[in-house]
Amino acid sequence: MGIGEEGEDGGYASAVDELNEQQSRLPHRKLGPLRHLSRSISPPPELFAKVNNKTTSNRVPVRELPPSTGYSRLLTKKQLADMAFSVRDLSKYLGTVKIKMRVRKILIITKIWDKATIIYTNQIVDWLLAIHEVMPNFTVYVEDVLKENELFNEKQLLSVDKSRRDRLKYWTSDLCEEHPQMFDLVITLGGDGTVLYTSRLFQRIVPPVLSFNLGSLGFLTKFDFANHQKIIHKMVDEGVIVSLRMRFECTIMKAIESKDKTTTRNLGSEILDTVESEVTHEPGKTYSILNDVVVDRGPKGTMCRAELYVDDDHLTTVEADGVVIATPTGSTAYSLSAGGSLVHPDIQGMLVSPICAHSLSFRPLVVPDNAVLRVGVPYGARTTVWCSFDGKDRIELNEGDYVTISASRFPFPMIQNKRLGSDWFASLRETLNWNQRQQQKAYTNI
Repeated sequence: MGIGEEGEDGGYASAVDELNEQQSRLPHRKLGPLRHLSRSISPPPELFAKVNNKTTSNRVPVRELPPSTGYSRLLTKKQLADMAFSVRDLSKYLGTVKIKMRVRKILIITKIWDKATIIYTNQIVDWLLAIHEVMPNFTVYVEDVLKENELFNEKQLLSVDKSRRDRLKYWTSDLCEEHPQMFDLVITLGGDGTVLYTSRLFQRIVPPVLSFNLGSLGFLTKFDFANHQKIIHKMVDEGVIVSLRMRFECTIMKAIESKDKTTTRNLGSEILDTVESEVTHEPGKTYSILNDVVVDRGPKGTMCRAELYVDDDHLTTVEADGVVIATPTGSTAYSLSAGGSLVHPDIQGMLVSPICAHSLSFRPLVVPDNAVLRVGVPYGARTTVWCSFDGKDRIELNEGDYVTISASRFPFPMIQNKRLGSDWFASLRETLNWNQRQQQKAYTNI
């Protein structure tokens, strides 16, 4: 088990025991080890026995959904609230203790198109393979495309010691997708984009992530690579502080062509299940995102029109260049540029920020993390809209299509430098220069 040993101020296992005792009244919500968090807050089995339940986001029978579709959007309001409560409680506790890690398998993610970063990757791999006395019997995984890379120089790394041949291995995206629980630690070498790529790579279970800043901004990368040896030694000797960052689970719902050509279809009635008829939508791909989901006009030169629903209520009609739905982590990204508020990552919420809204009264707002948001293209809309997830995988939404957004069961565990989110305040000042200006001069007495 990668995490679960006692640390300086208590361990993860004791935190889990305490929370389990407090939450024993919540069925199927007991908290297991961090990398198996998905098991602790998965939906209860009885949910899958229900068909055409009014609490689901559409009229597709639950048991017919493929495993890749995701489940958060299928939870009842209470079940989603219980899940959010479990994650919040665990996140709060982990922010106040240090967890000692027993590291056996380390996965390194680097910017493979940046020559300097590949050289740094060679340096850290060489050092990790050399420190038997600190972390014996462990394996380092690097991306398979580096195997033949001259700058990474596999031949030089393996020539030092024969045992290195068994302890240097290569990962692929398929390996990370199919066996995420096999890794005890992820080290990223790059910037914020590398961290987002890590989130994209691990769509379900995410190992603890230690991020070294080798990028441009570095808002999410807390550690200086120049001190990587000291930082890793300290992490092993004293333990780490883990922050569970909220992620979204987003599912594309595609409209099914209706057999009844005479009836005018209404997106709101279909989303809220007020129409007793045949199945109206089928689920597409599901994405777990760390920053934001953006619904915008795409290449069109005119504004887009989309309907925004919160739970069972129609919130508003979006007539703008688009709308950003962001996590607290994503509040410092596109959402901030669109006029959204800065939100501390320990505040679990969902940020809604319009992009160049046609109405001046359409202002940003924050909704609870146990809400389910749906953004869709109404029937009769003049144009389609485009949807992107953490800036990737742009998908066109046609008439009747919508995207469902809810809190994910798989948060993103980031290793922090300081406790209680003080890292975040430091990043505001140092990377965004938040509220930096020349101080007002004092009066001069003549």
